[in-house]
Amino acid sequence: MSPQTVPFVVQAQGTGVAQDLTVPGDHPHTFKADTYPSFGGQDAAPSPLSYVLGALTSCNQVTGSIVAKGLDVQLGAWSFHVQGDLNPAVIGAGAEGNANFDRVAVRVRVETDADEATFATLREETERRCPVTQLFKRSGLVFSSEWERLPLA
Repeated sequence: MSPQTVPFVVQAQGTGVAQDLTVPGDHPHTFKADTYPSFGGQDAAPSPLSYVLGALTSCNQVTGSIVAKGLDVQLGAWSFHVQGDLNPAVIGAGAEGNANFDRVAVRVRVETDADEATFATLREETERRCPVTQLFKRSGLVFSSEWERLPLA
């Protein structure tokens, strides 16, 4: 591990398809995962795939906030809509193929004082620097994003 690497750790335990997860550290965080009944769960907590899509939204917001500081622009409220299209035949029935999403579409709305050109840079740099966006883009699925600039409230 290089001296510049930051380790991210999650520990988990569970039975069946449900898990209790912990992010250890000075301020540990716990969360649960389950899945839909069609995949053997009780739908008692978000599915792992929901967490993955949620990670995409929150990582974009964190990365975008960092990028905005470097561009000297102000940001207000963010809103996201993400849809991942998954063919359940591989995971559910064991069919041959790729268990990944076929397609992920992201819609982002963010309040900002950035002009149009700077907002385009904010979007491009956020997507380039966001680790979760890069996981999706480099996985081979069809990835699309639509960003809308809103005036600061």
